[in-house]
Amino acid sequence: MTGPAQPPLLFLDVDGPLIPFGAAQPYPTFPLADGNDPHPLLDRIDPGHGTRIRALPCEPVWATTWTADANECICPRLGLPRLAVVDWPDPHEHDERIGLHWKTRALVSWAAGRPFAWVDDEITDVDRAWVAAHHPGEALLHRVDARHGLTDADYVVLEEWLRKTHAQHG
Repeated sequence: MTGPAQPPLLFLDVDGPLIPFGAAQPYPTFPLADGNDPHPLLDRIDPGHGTRIRALPCEPVWATTWTADANECICPRLGLPRLAVVDWPDPHEHDERIGLHWKTRALVSWAAGRPFAWVDDEITDVDRAWVAAHHPGEALLHRVDARHGLTDADYVVLEEWLRKTHAQHG
């Protein structure tokens, strides 16, 4: 007997999707629990992302160079519990020659066949083709405009894909 199906994974990048690089409305930041000042770009993170992420039918996972620091600095700001974090292996030098993002291979390995959506500002068609050829499950590679970060339109795409995928596999 098997248990209920797991929801799709949602691999989240921070810089670009959650911390936009364009002119962003500043949101108040507060000292960290240890009394230190927060990262100077944290005031660009809209705390409303937390509610929207929690509402998605998925298991969010940090897929960012912030690594475990995302749990310390970003989760409290978004009201999220600690999330799993992808540990990045050394990149394959072949990947750079073919234009494959250095995260792509690691995310496919981490997903281990499970459906996933990946939100990043650096995804290309090379990544999409590589995932289609090497990942047996469904995958949505969703590129976010780093100037604006995640928008209402991005959440619509994510929610529709995650709900459809979760319903098919749940």
